[in-house]
Amino acid sequence: MGEINYKEILLITLKEALQLSSEELAEFKKDLKEKIKEQKHIGAYVEQLIDSDISEYGSGVPIAVKDNIQVKGWDVTCSSKILQGYKAPYNATVIEKMVDSGLSAFGRCNMDEFAMGSSTETSYYGRTLNPVDNTKVPGGSSGGSAAAVGAGLAIAALGSDTGGSIRQPAAFCGCVGMKPTYGKISRYGLSAFSSSLDQIGPITQNVEDAAILYDILAGHDKKDSTSVDMTHQKVSESLDGDKKLTIAVIANYIEEAGEEVQREIKNSIKALEEAGHKIIYKSMINSKYDVATYYILATAEASANLSRYDGVRYGNRAEVSSLKDMYFQTRGEGFGDEVKRRILLGTFVLSSGYYDAYYIKAQKARHLIKEQFDAIFEEADLIYTPVTPTPAFDFDSKKDPLEMYLSDIYTIAVNLVGLPAISLPIGKSKDGLPIGGQFIAKAFDEKTMFDGALSLEKIINYKK
Repeated sequence: MGEINYKEILLITLKEALQLSSEELAEFKKDLKEKIKEQKHIGAYVEQLIDSDISEYGSGVPIAVKDNIQVKGWDVTCSSKILQGYKAPYNATVIEKMVDSGLSAFGRCNMDEFAMGSSTETSYYGRTLNPVDNTKVPGGSSGGSAAAVGAGLAIAALGSDTGGSIRQPAAFCGCVGMKPTYGKISRYGLSAFSSSLDQIGPITQNVEDAAILYDILAGHDKKDSTSVDMTHQKVSESLDGDKKLTIAVIANYIEEAGEEVQREIKNSIKALEEAGHKIIYKSMINSKYDVATYYILATAEASANLSRYDGVRYGNRAEVSSLKDMYFQTRGEGFGDEVKRRILLGTFVLSSGYYDAYYIKAQKARHLIKEQFDAIFEEADLIYTPVTPTPAFDFDSKKDPLEMYLSDIYTIAVNLVGLPAISLPIGKSKDGLPIGGQFIAKAFDEKTMFDGALSLEKIINYKK
């Protein structure tokens, strides 16, 4: 197990930090920097891995930022070799919203390269350790963000979620991770992996903080063509953990999970029922179809999005004598194995002769998955599932890429249909590793989702 003493590392909450005076905040940031240096081995921040000072933007409450979100003047590299030397010339909309609300960007969080991975093992900078047990992965791709919050090195953090990349690492590190409805939080300034799936969201110490940060980030943005033009109604000011809800449990998802996850999920279902919530049981199609659909669509979009990294416009450039060789060598040397694998797969499914067989079929499957959710939500307020099949796994334990992809089986369907979801810790394995549960809500019904999560958080009273 890791050597962290949680009694020494628990930070003030975001809600509490927003009440600090400027003098108290300055002192807090000073202490936090020292703590980050002391816990350098965790590698939650890129700065810890490259031995540099923590990047800062703004003077407000410090919020850690994943290394694929633009912060003006910062090196923003998506944890890739190909973007070494690139400095962000502008702020993402979420950064502007944070600064306007008394927050500040504080530290670049390590991640899987271009957000492609489930363990933060594909980062160019090196590994991030799980703060609960340093021999385990922190999850991914927002592993640095979750590890920073889980280790008490950040009050809260921003991550991005393409197929579970906020919720899965939050579950592995014992944090709360929230993915909003597609279009609720601007993607302007987020380096694109899969444009129809990506969303920025908060990783926090508790449900209320997640709601507070979500309220700050949410809202229409003219700079993002996928941003939903609707007035945002704040949820953090009217949270109701006592509201009784009808919750649909996906029975076949629980049956597919490991023994320890099954135990904690069943215990939490019993606790919800005893608290007065109505539990109904439903089934969904085998999650292997979600995985197949997701990896066809996500890689297809990634192959197009990553074509811009060619050595001409920004980032690293191979020193060669011809333009053709520059393209080949810049991309060949700059991208890691997992990124190359997904670009190749995406190019293949979009190629002539295979487009209909794979890409079009995957889009049809995506529609069927959405119909499943619609049918369940006719009878339920929320859906409840595991976040992952197992607790955090060992480094280098998943050599087969397909085995790694299956660690996202309970999270990717949410991204395919654009729904909001939140993960929170509900128990521990026999080895003391956090286990998470996930609530999924109807589109734009984040309020009900937060109410359900707050209710379960109070009932479970999870202790690190």
